[in-house]
Amino acid sequence: MADVTNVFKATVKALKSRNKFINEDLNNEDLSKNILALGKRYESEFQHKAKNLVQMITHLRDFLLENRKKYVNTGSLLSSTGDEMSESERDLIDNNAQDIIKKCKEMIILLKLETDKQKVHPQVKEHRQAVLILLETYLKAICKIYSEQKAVRVKRVVDRKRISKLEPERKYNNLRRTQLKQDLILNQRIPNGEDKPLLGTESHDTHNKNSVNPAIFETTPYNVDTEISPEEAQIFEQENKILYEEMNSMMDEVKQIETQVVEIAKLQEIFTEKILEQDVQINAIAKTVVGTTENIKDANEEIREAIKKKAEFRVYILFFLVVCSLSLLFLDWYNN
Repeated sequence: MADVTNVFKATVKALKSRNKFINEDLNNEDLSKNILALGKRYESEFQHKAKNLVQMITHLRDFLLENRKKYVNTGSLLSSTGDEMSESERDLIDNNAQDIIKKCKEMIILLKLETDKQKVHPQVKEHRQAVLILLETYLKAICKIYSEQKAVRVKRVVDRKRISKLEPERKYNNLRRTQLKQDLILNQRIPNGEDKPLLGTESHDTHNKNSVNPAIFETTPYNVDTEISPEEAQIFEQENKILYEEMNSMMDEVKQIETQVVEIAKLQEIFTEKILEQDVQINAIAKTVVGTTENIKDANEEIREAIKKKAEFRVYILFFLVVCSLSLLFLDWYNN
């Protein structure tokens, strides 16, 4: 056989040059349009709904993280800025977040039902189920962020109420201490020989005691610790003990409230997880119910067929008995 390798190479080269010449004459815009047309892919309804759901959850996450600082900061007594968030705005954020979370859960449930009803390739069905699991995980993470923010808000509101209850008691205690100090200063400034004033000067002395100039207390040095009597020291010690016990009890109450708030947040997180698990279980039960109804329909059809077959079998038996009886009668007649 002759070697035609050189002829084959020449033919290939000629075809390449011809195709290159043809491609140079084509319009570049038409080529780009053809490439774009080939690159387009069909987007199914499931993909469209899943993308919308992801966008909705992402918008909720961005909104919560954007307003997190203002939402958690329930109002500081030291801050005088006007960019704080009011309680009505926080309640509005809570309502909107809860509505969006509820809507997302309903959309996931509807997508699950639609995925189960559609007859597609097993790999496509498995892929869609994995997408739904990822969407549920993403939604759980956003629910956790929201529950943590709400728990911090509740905790700070409780702390603020507790502090507001403590303020009048502190003011009263400070006023009482200043009054005791003034009484001590007055008692120390009165000489020992003037403890029993004359009858004519009693009213004048009481007037002087009640109208003491506060500038005297500022100019004259006085050390309370070195000049307090044992009885007054005992009174102060008792007051300090009472205040210390009150503060300890209040601190214990605040700690208990903190632990309760944290437990409430944990319970809320567990509650959301259980709700999602119940949704999965409800969907599984719905699938089982659908399968059971189909099985019942099949069983009813089989029972009907069995009844028909049984009726036909009865007819055959009756026909056989009639034929046998007639044949016996005929044989008996024939023998006679």
